[in-house]
Amino acid sequence: MGAGGSSALAADAESSAREVGLGDLPESCVAAVMVHLDSAEICRLARLSRSFRGAAAADFVWETKLPANYRYLIEKACSCFSSGSDEEEVAMTKKGIYARLCRPIPFDGGTKEFWMEKSRGGICMAISSKGLAITGIEDRRYWNYIPTEESRFHTVACLQQIWWLEVAGEVDFCFPAGTYSLYFRLHLGRPTRRLGCRICNHEHVHGWNIKPVKFQLRTSDGQHALYQCHLDKPGCWNRYHVGDFVVEKPDMPTKVKFSMTQIDCTHTKGGVCVDSVLIYPKGFRQDNYFRTYM
Repeated sequence: MGAGGSSALAADAESSAREVGLGDLPESCVAAVMVHLDSAEICRLARLSRSFRGAAAADFVWETKLPANYRYLIEKACSCFSSGSDEEEVAMTKKGIYARLCRPIPFDGGTKEFWMEKSRGGICMAISSKGLAITGIEDRRYWNYIPTEESRFHTVACLQQIWWLEVAGEVDFCFPAGTYSLYFRLHLGRPTRRLGCRICNHEHVHGWNIKPVKFQLRTSDGQHALYQCHLDKPGCWNRYHVGDFVVEKPDMPTKVKFSMTQIDCTHTKGGVCVDSVLIYPKGFRQDNYFRTYM
């Protein structure tokens, strides 16, 4: 009797000594919680245990982080690569699709690229100066393309001097539903480096304080925005906010046309560098390196 009682007590003590931990939770329960977390939190939890790692790989967890038209986006991403084998492997899981869309995806011959911002699943886009129609770009008396490390495309269009300034472009794309803001990224003066230091050549900067530059955007469904301002603040890259547009049908392409003009021929202007046009989800937090004018 005494020996049997001692054995039972020892078994109970051993059982109570083993505590239930997070690793004992079923993967399905963990995944149900992860649905409500953002991607960074999911990845941190995946390091806790094997069950958490398995839950973090579940398709239904990552599908909630993807935009509704993610199939269109990943097909466009795959079409930009000559070999689709790696992309097909990525497309097998929703986590892989999410990871691929978060990296810049070039298209239209590398003159444009898009990527997904992680917090809300919206699409960001950049259109390089070589993807824009610039009046006089073929005449080196007016414009030159110059290499620079300060552009994501490594090249900007630099204006020497011109009477008629017109820079225009368009994009036809299935944006996820939401409100988007469009910007021109410009620099007064020619940025360069000398002896390891950044300097700015203001030699050709003139004419921007006489008449304002007109920025416009139009969409295929009739939306329109207009913004006018004088260009100032030489020596740094600035984002000029043209306006916003709303996408309600993510499965239908939205054509956005945009332009920057100063066509008053009573005076010349020069010294501006055009890097790109940027499209972001409205409210997207931009880095502090650039000033934004609205």
